[in-house]
Amino acid sequence: MSKFNEKTVKSDVIFEGKVITLQVDEVELPNGKLAKREIVRHPGAVAVIAITPENRMIMVRQFRKPLEKTILEIPAGKLEKGEEPLVCAERELIEETGYRAEEMKFVSSFYTSPGFANEIIHIYEASGLESGDAQPDQDEFVDLVEVTLEQAFEYIQSGDIIDAKTIFAIYYWENTLLKR
Repeated sequence: MSKFNEKTVKSDVIFEGKVITLQVDEVELPNGKLAKREIVRHPGAVAVIAITPENRMIMVRQFRKPLEKTILEIPAGKLEKGEEPLVCAERELIEETGYRAEEMKFVSSFYTSPGFANEIIHIYEASGLESGDAQPDQDEFVDLVEVTLEQAFEYIQSGDIIDAKTIFAIYYWENTLLKR
């Protein structure tokens, strides 16, 4: 047990939505004082690093309302209740890109914003890719984009790629996949 733990004194759910739950906790700090913590509960997500035989990363371009802009990112999506991350990764790759993977290999998991949210994202590497038709959700509008490593770094510089999972994926591609 860490000497920095915070004991929850009271917890109130403020909002329960389709994707997130917002709660406000009152906690006792290590020094005995009380504080409030606003917490976003999220079911978790997956993202897929998929590189074609032509050495291009499969990405999707989509509008992200919280950012009020269109960005490029690797295929990703929210875990459904009780869904295994591997199953979700296979589903999301097909839905967003039409690609199917012969093999999915777990790469890593990380928390996106541990200061206020418990969202964890599980990253998978897809190989043995076979193209097909995308099957996006009814409220999902994405364009398939395939980029070289050089283009990916240019998109980071231009601000077209700005999310952590995609930047992680690009560096994984450069530092792991290209060295195999």
